[in-house]
Amino acid sequence: MATEGQSEYESVLCVKPEVNVYRIPPRASNRAIRAADWKLDAPDWTGRMRVTARGKLVFVKLEDKITGELFAQAPVEEFPGLTVETVSDSSRYFVLRIQDDSGRSAFIGIGFGDRGDAFDFNVALQDHFKWVKQDDEFKKQAQAPDTTPKLDLGFKEGQTITLNIGQSKKKDRSRPQSSGGFGLLPPPPGGKIAPPPSKSSNHNTQPSEGGSNTGFLLDLDTSNSNSAAPSNPTTTASSDLWGDFDSVSSN
Repeated sequence: MATEGQSEYESVLCVKPEVNVYRIPPRASNRAIRAADWKLDAPDWTGRMRVTARGKLVFVKLEDKITGELFAQAPVEEFPGLTVETVSDSSRYFVLRIQDDSGRSAFIGIGFGDRGDAFDFNVALQDHFKWVKQDDEFKKQAQAPDTTPKLDLGFKEGQTITLNIGQSKKKDRSRPQSSGGFGLLPPPPGGKIAPPPSKSSNHNTQPSEGGSNTGFLLDLDTSNSNSAAPSNPTTTASSDLWGDFDSVSSN
């Protein structure tokens, strides 16, 4: 953004090493200007073009290629405008209004051999006056009073605020897993756990690990003594039968 102190500083916007200058006939009417009406194969002057800016004003300077002597210049206050105009039949040619130190002006035609050079010249002027427009808008906003209501974020009298520092919500922790890497099984649907099977039936028949053979033999002896069969009921019955027979015979 240029200030009043920087307005005398001249900056270079664009430099093109070759530009052709043509004398153009006076305008007979308000119809569009055509470059085909000029003598394009015989330019009246060829030199260098340098576009500079001093504050908001742009100067299009036509200079000698070797010595840099000024041939003509055109002060540009706005673009597009009367100082720089485009032609209707080509993008490489423009109409330029030049002006000398005494204030006299004349219209000449300029043209570029490359379309890229003509594009750069056009863009340099557009960018500069776009900046000028934005600068004017910023100055208007700075001078205009600010009527928008301001947001008051201060504390009112007697207003307090409470901060909870170091208190965080408790997070649910997952159940710890066993050392084997398997999780605990969930309880059965009924909510009751069945008791483990009883091992008392094998208590008398299974020997303890690491015990002596004597204890095992004693257990076998005890079981054999307990499992000994009673006296033969057949022998007793037969003796009773013969006893009854003897008692009948004696009678």
